[in-house]
Amino acid sequence: MTILYFIILLSVIICLHEAGHLIAAKIFGVYCYEYSFGMGPLLFKKQTAETQYSIRAIPIGGYVAMAGESSDEVYQDIPIPEGRKLTDKPIWQRLIILLAGVTMNFLLCYLILTMLVLRAGGFVESPRAYINEVVEDSPAERAGLQAGDVIVSIYADGSLTKPKTFQDMQTVFLLLEEERVDITVSRDGEEVTLEVFPEYDEEMQSYRIGIVGPSAEVVPVNLLNCWKYGAKEMKYFSTLLVAGIRSILSGRNLDQVSGPVGIYTATEQSVSYGLVGYLVLMAEISLNVGLMNLLPLPVLDGGQVVITIGEGILHKPLNEKVRVGLMAACWVLLIGLMVFVTWNDISRLIG
Repeated sequence: MTILYFIILLSVIICLHEAGHLIAAKIFGVYCYEYSFGMGPLLFKKQTAETQYSIRAIPIGGYVAMAGESSDEVYQDIPIPEGRKLTDKPIWQRLIILLAGVTMNFLLCYLILTMLVLRAGGFVESPRAYINEVVEDSPAERAGLQAGDVIVSIYADGSLTKPKTFQDMQTVFLLLEEERVDITVSRDGEEVTLEVFPEYDEEMQSYRIGIVGPSAEVVPVNLLNCWKYGAKEMKYFSTLLVAGIRSILSGRNLDQVSGPVGIYTATEQSVSYGLVGYLVLMAEISLNVGLMNLLPLPVLDGGQVVITIGEGILHKPLNEKVRVGLMAACWVLLIGLMVFVTWNDISRLIG
């Protein structure tokens, strides 16, 4: 049964992403050869006046083949009306088409989280980054942190964070890699910087320093304000994911990267928690797909956006040999990454 939930999860996320590209392309009159869910051998197709709608054998990925892209070689027998290639359109229209996919991913995440917040009937507002209590014989006490201190900034893993809420501060320790942080607090009108050595909590799988914040406030949620709190929830998820991506790109936490096997395992776990757990996973992965697609790699939407903007500034298209070379290099990189994350996933499964 897990395989069915896994396929549904990927299908919704991928189909909506590609549908974003397709809808935007058709709005601006770009000729679309094919809209495909999946990659590899063709399983099913339906031809309309212009576009072929396909389902392919490997349910990981998908695409919209538009006139004016590299896919022209595959569909060279199809005559394209004048002015209907992607490259014929103004820069701003091309950018909207390229960003429509990730927009759909973000929208799906936002709607799911908003619906779940509304279903819960309340939203936990994180209090400000204020120390209400210091745990006895903890790293915080040994470092000299005191009750009443207001957290001004945290320097950890080479970056500075200025937490506005207690949750912002917890996020830093959730993703902490080093075993030392510099915490600046406001105390009696003065700023004091203290060196703290967090301890790793195996049960929580994150670092702890031993402080307690003020009590959180639970705000009633209704149909009028759920949109606001859905956005706050999405912001929190985004903060975690962006920090995680930055950590991975800098060479840290590579063992935490997951691929299809990891998503399948996560699907199995989320289903055991019921519908809410499954929907949270769908929101997380949809947000992840959107953010990853914004990376400036030529085979991803973000890379195409960079190239399009560059062409607009230079008033000429990118050299075709350079384009093909960049695409080939990125495909090699992505295939290597896929092999790596699959090995990671299997290694975790076998312990």
